Amino acid sequence: LMQKLFSFLLPLSPPPYKIGQLYMISKHSHEQSDRGEGVEVVQNEPFEDPHHGNGQFTEKRVYLNSKLPSWARAVVPKIFYVTEKAWNYYPYTITGKSLCSFLPKFSIHIETKYEDNKGSNDSIFDNEAKDLEREVCFIDIACDEIPERYYKESEDPKHFKSEKTGRGQLREGWRENHQPIMCSYKLVTVKFEVWGLQTRVEQFVHKVVRDILLIGHRQAFAWVDEWYDMTMDEVREFERATQEATNKKIGIFPPAISISSIPLLPSSVRSAPSSAPSTPLSTDAPEFLSVPKDRPRKKSAPETLTLPDPEKKATLNLPGMHPSDKPCRPKSE
Repeated sequence: LMQKLFSFLLPLSPPPYKIGQLYMISKHSHEQSDRGEGVEVVQNEPFEDPHHGNGQFTEKRVYLNSKLPSWARAVVPKIFYVTEKAWNYYPYTITGKSLCSFLPKFSIHIETKYEDNKGSNDSIFDNEAKDLEREVCFIDIACDEIPERYYKESEDPKHFKSEKTGRGQLREGWRENHQPIMCSYKLVTVKFEVWGLQTRVEQFVHKVVRDILLIGHRQAFAWVDEWYDMTMDEVREFERATQEATNKKIGIFPPAISISSIPLLPSSVRSAPSSAPSTPLSTDAPEFLSVPKDRPRKKSAPETLTLPDPEKKATLNLPGMHPSDKPCRPKSE
């Protein structure tokens, strides 16, 4: 179990960003979708929680087979999707993602809080998972790099300047004196309970999540002129129309596999649009998952099959198996 706290500073303030993050998620999902691939919205409806109050619950299916790296496509079904459930009680949101049943011990959990500061509140999630060590990461949306294949000059905060707010063309050190400024805190927990691979896979997934979140926050600011004057009713209508168009764009396919549900959250936080957009994963396989090309092929059956004499009694022995064979079990980590 690996946990990181990401702090993303934005040249915005929390009240208008309530609309901005909804707009960004919907538009990003639509742009990343094509027939058979993308984000299908299964459910999006109001939800009331006794502790957090009124919010929005969203369930999505993220179809991404062709966007997986080649080493992952080799082992997943042709029609493959991730289930994502999110509860939005702005300025607090929860996002849980789970993969299909062939990886039942893999999960990603993201909690988000928005505050009007410069990322100085390292203890913002101290009530959650106190017993876990976490790494704190400060992310600069203007100066920190994203994968080159996702770069767009129009979405680069160093070049973009907002006509409606006058903000933009952020330079190194902008976080020291810029007003307004806010912080999007993301507590990301990755769990992959497979002996021998746990640490390396969790590190790899954290890198992918970091890139996804950075791209999303850059887009939220770069699209500010599109959403800045919207009302909540208008952005909800934009959500509805965009989600309908996105579902038609990707087409609806019956699942070829069963989906494992994420662990049930406590009633106080049970039940909004995702706080993190879905972006294609890296195409490069981690070194520890690479398959040696010169690995010899193991024979699973004899070259010829000799049928037993029907008049003689014979004991059936499967090829490659012996009575003394015992199943192997991995050592506990």
